[in-house]
Amino acid sequence: MTDALKRLSEEGVAIWLDDLSRKRITSGNLAELIDQQHVVGVTTNPTIFQKAISQGDGYDQQLSDLAARKVTVEEAIRMITTADVRDAADILRPVFDATDGQDGRVSIEVDPRLAHNTKATVAEAKQLAWLVDRPNTLIKIPATEAGLPAIAETIGLGISVNVTLIFSLERYRKVMDAYLTGLEKAKERGLDLSKIHSVASFFVSRVDTEIDKRLDGIGTDEAKALRGKAAVANARLAYQAYEEVFSSDRWSALENAGANKQRPLWASTGVKDPAYPDTLYVTELVAPNTVNTMPEATLEATEDHGQISGDTVAGTYEQARADLDALEKLGISYDDVVQVLEDEGVEKFEASWTDLLKSTQAELERLAPTEG
Repeated sequence: MTDALKRLSEEGVAIWLDDLSRKRITSGNLAELIDQQHVVGVTTNPTIFQKAISQGDGYDQQLSDLAARKVTVEEAIRMITTADVRDAADILRPVFDATDGQDGRVSIEVDPRLAHNTKATVAEAKQLAWLVDRPNTLIKIPATEAGLPAIAETIGLGISVNVTLIFSLERYRKVMDAYLTGLEKAKERGLDLSKIHSVASFFVSRVDTEIDKRLDGIGTDEAKALRGKAAVANARLAYQAYEEVFSSDRWSALENAGANKQRPLWASTGVKDPAYPDTLYVTELVAPNTVNTMPEATLEATEDHGQISGDTVAGTYEQARADLDALEKLGISYDDVVQVLEDEGVEKFEASWTDLLKSTQAELERLAPTEG
């Protein structure tokens, strides 16, 4: 069996796991993935934590202690999730040290209910960075309109950020602009730019899910021929934008001051349509200085039968643009698609957060000590 994950790493793709639970930490599974499957980072989101806390009894002891202290459900969630992130960060610390801070990172998201509130997002980012208290943490901030100035301000404070929920090329350019603005603020404050890192999470599979649904509604042969092409095309054009921004004069001035490039991160890489290869969003997005954060099933599929054949992004921009243009000609509005996806993305994370609040509250009540 070829070591596809090793090959992927050698091509400049950092493999991050899109999952975390206490069981993964305590069982040694995370350490094993780092040791044997080239995993060099971890991402979390409200959905991942909701699933982890509602399954099994791994959190019972901490929940019991929190219940005894009568903490609020919000505080309980922050104590639980930051504990997991802190422990995962410690397991990944050797990777962080070996890569000079580029990898070995664990991401934790601001409360998604703050997605449209700039000031509260910055306050939450500062609080999370303080609570986790590990240099290899990334604070996840959604790329909403209100999120953009929050990203710039948080980076300007020297806090490393994972920008999440990016769907459109226009918004991605604004995200990179916010990163550079933040670095400029940090430089003015006399901060060490070499210690500030960021990734921009560009979502992939959800683009195909939404556009394929619209193509199926059209139903012509021309429409069917475009199924499964939009997500990869969109991501490849995002990489083209990344190459442009990080070869600009504005960037050069920051690079000379020690700044790190904000790497594109391919998110939502689990294939939703069984008609497509289950490694589609890995093998078709191989490019230097990128991150691919995979659910475990995608990681295992890539290891088992992923065909890694070098850079699959270079030289594809013309075809990618043609694929997106063909969708517009069929009456599928790119601007509408990406707005729907952003709105849905925020709503889904808010719904997961609400479920997390409910299930954690139920656990606190179940484990509450009897009075006396």
